[in-house]
Amino acid sequence: MIFNFDNSYLSLPAELFAECKPTAVSRPQVVAFNTSLASSLGIQIDAENEAELVEIFSGNNLPKGAANIAQAYSGHQFGHFTRLGDGRAVLLGEQLTPTGERFDLQFKGSGVTPYSRRGDGRATLSAMLREYIISEAMHALHIPTSRSLAVVATDEPVYREQIQMGAVLTRVAASHIRVGTFEHVARFCSHETLAAFTNYVIKRHYPELTASENPALALLEKVMNQQIDLMVNWMRVGFIHGVMNTDNMTISGETIDYGPCAFMNAYNPETVFSSIDTGGRYAFGNQPQIALWNLTRLAESLVPLIDVDTNIAVQKAEKLLNTFQSIFEQKYIEMLARKIGIYNFETNDALLINELLNWMYLNNADYTNTFVKLMYPDSISDKIFEHESFLAWKNKWTVRLNKDEKGDFSALEIMQQNNPVYIPRNQQVEKVLSDVTETGQLASLNTISMLLSNPYTTTNFDKKAMEAPAQAIEQVYKTYCGT
Repeated sequence: MIFNFDNSYLSLPAELFAECKPTAVSRPQVVAFNTSLASSLGIQIDAENEAELVEIFSGNNLPKGAANIAQAYSGHQFGHFTRLGDGRAVLLGEQLTPTGERFDLQFKGSGVTPYSRRGDGRATLSAMLREYIISEAMHALHIPTSRSLAVVATDEPVYREQIQMGAVLTRVAASHIRVGTFEHVARFCSHETLAAFTNYVIKRHYPELTASENPALALLEKVMNQQIDLMVNWMRVGFIHGVMNTDNMTISGETIDYGPCAFMNAYNPETVFSSIDTGGRYAFGNQPQIALWNLTRLAESLVPLIDVDTNIAVQKAEKLLNTFQSIFEQKYIEMLARKIGIYNFETNDALLINELLNWMYLNNADYTNTFVKLMYPDSISDKIFEHESFLAWKNKWTVRLNKDEKGDFSALEIMQQNNPVYIPRNQQVEKVLSDVTETGQLASLNTISMLLSNPYTTTNFDKKAMEAPAQAIEQVYKTYCGT
């Protein structure tokens, strides 16, 4: 197996990472391997040499040029600042693709690091499979995300709510630099290190900002816009991250850390599935405001670089952040307009959109299936769509569509591009995890992976895969962080 590593993070001050290697594991077995992703990364694989595959992606035998570091970072977790770092992750290396792109390859669940804080450094097979399934589903949904290259089961017991089988995930991301990384550098390192680190981030992710009059402020603006787009995309498909701490917000704008994540079924902005989010801080409807809160922590970290006068720097950052709400609201309502096939958004369309959302909320209507019903009227047999209130709204919607000048796109085409037919239904994901961890059967994993790889198509239409769970199931469903 041949990699093309170029580990630029090692050029940064040594206080930003710690050298360490994955802990060896016994009897590793490949449970999932993403061949197409490996190919796009330019990793040369001997498909017949499964032993080599297992040894490398378990961390037992590292390839030439591996980085072997855990990254330092901090973060606000549920609003409270904590010194953190990669407590169960090791950077395998930065892979340069044939097209010149750079991606981190990182092991997750590979054992204790200098930042483990008395943790075991391990991950459960169930949690790593969840990340594999959902991160790849997010990619297919055209949402920026870290991706999953491999899941290797180990013979190591992992102690969580109960004793579970261990696993190592190989995660792929443009980088693992977080808002929390900036918080860490700003709080615990020198001004010179903060400047060097910020310059590195700009060159790595947004080199076009190098010539900006104020690169630090330009970086803040760029990250803000990336996060606005990400939040709009999350809301588009009903995704709930579940643990939007600042250490889980990337500078690259990718979705990362699929711990207690889930997808909303019945539309309710207050939906929370995470067992640790007892106050609803990271509920579905709160996610944009939490993104702004996190960006404010990034701004605070960048203040020394925005201007030598702290008061002026704060004013510049605040002026920028004060634009977040209006930009988000405009992009959000335009996204919802596209979900109902409106090509040329008009101000009055907001009333029509909000009326539909209110109807869904009052009637516990499934978020995904409501839009599928509008696209394919015969696909969903739920009696709720026969209610007079829904039919009255649908008549208004039809009148509005008939007014629209659509150019090259029909309303249906617009909707098909923005509304998935399939999402990772929570109960279906749990069924897959149970099949693999309890029986070792991979058939359901392969089936759901294939289905979610084309979420916008009705090819191989599967009504069962579209079914929302009964309300009683949804109300008690909980997800767990996995640490």
